[in-house]
Amino acid sequence: MTRFSLVLAAASTLALGACASLAPYGPQMGAGGQGYAEQRIERDRWRVSYDGVGAPGPVADYALLRAAELTLENGYDWFEVTQRWVDGRPDSAGGVRPSVGIGASSGRYGRYSSSGVGVGVGLNFSGPSPTSTSLEILTGNGPRPDRREAYDARGVVESLGARLRY
Repeated sequence: MTRFSLVLAAASTLALGACASLAPYGPQMGAGGQGYAEQRIERDRWRVSYDGVGAPGPVADYALLRAAELTLENGYDWFEVTQRWVDGRPDSAGGVRPSVGIGASSGRYGRYSSSGVGVGVGLNFSGPSPTSTSLEILTGNGPRPDRREAYDARGVVESLGARLRY
């Protein structure tokens, strides 16, 4: 690959990556748009989803932040994630993806073996992919349960809110 080809590939990747990015935190404004949506299931149980583009991590953080806000808005202190769905692949943010491979082959006139190690670079020219996270949460008051998926709503808003909203 020539130097010009490498520069062109890198510029194309950056240009495509700039076309779609995660929108600022907020409600989903229409079908297929980015943002949060929620649905009350029972008095103290909700389904919260966040649709975005790019890496699944920031989208999951937005869903967790909305779950905490919803908990506080409804007069509760804590929430527990009882179910979680994440739709997205680890490389959905686009860009460069290194790879290493080991191979062997056989010939047409009998079996021979060769092996080698290669290093390659995979490029995602399609740009950032749609990603979504859905949480089913149970809300409550009083002391937070001592379970791994139980969160103090105020603590989540304080720690994620300032970082994610701006």
